[in-house]
Amino acid sequence: MKFSLRAVNWFLRRVFQIFCQIDVEDFNKIPSAGPCILVGNHINFLEVPIVLSHLDNHMVTGMAKKETWDNPIFYFLFNQWGIIPIDRNRIDREALRRSAQALSQGKILAISPEGTRSKDGRLLPGKPGVTALAVRSQAPMLPVGFFGYEDFWRNLKHMRRTEFHMVVGKPFRLKSGDDCLARDVRQAVTDEIMYKIAELLPEKYRGHYQFDKEIDYRYLVSA
Repeated sequence: MKFSLRAVNWFLRRVFQIFCQIDVEDFNKIPSAGPCILVGNHINFLEVPIVLSHLDNHMVTGMAKKETWDNPIFYFLFNQWGIIPIDRNRIDREALRRSAQALSQGKILAISPEGTRSKDGRLLPGKPGVTALAVRSQAPMLPVGFFGYEDFWRNLKHMRRTEFHMVVGKPFRLKSGDDCLARDVRQAVTDEIMYKIAELLPEKYRGHYQFDKEIDYRYLVSA
């Protein structure tokens, strides 16, 4: 059976508006086309279906762990959205190839550098895979901070709506090219990307990326 992607997105928006109070103000700050790498934090399962259904744009895709396809609901939704599965237990060259191809086609690729859910909303250390993709694609990055819905399941149990906040920052890109792929530099670049996300979050959510003064960005510049 063939489903209309627009109809699927419409249905999901209506469902999530029942259970969540969604702050939609910054959705219009996400461009309609790329190439662009959307870098954001990952709290729980809500980010992908809420963001993609509200954007309702076939030019937006993302990466997700391959185990997500074991869930029949996400199997259906992620295939509808063209999400790219990635094996987190190895260097998944096929996933990287497909991601680079999506960017070369002018798409927006959503990535969580943390690589896993934080569950409590506090930032975890970022993993350097995003750096290689940014270097090879030369695509600008757009930071996004999510917060406010770490207690979704508890709220649902008590029949309370959950606030869902998304803050979009200003685009940036890497200052230099292949130098950022050096082993001793990749994590430093990734940490700077994570600080861009941290700047968008209330202090209690910054976790591993707390800061008490202005960040000195050595590897990133405004796009």
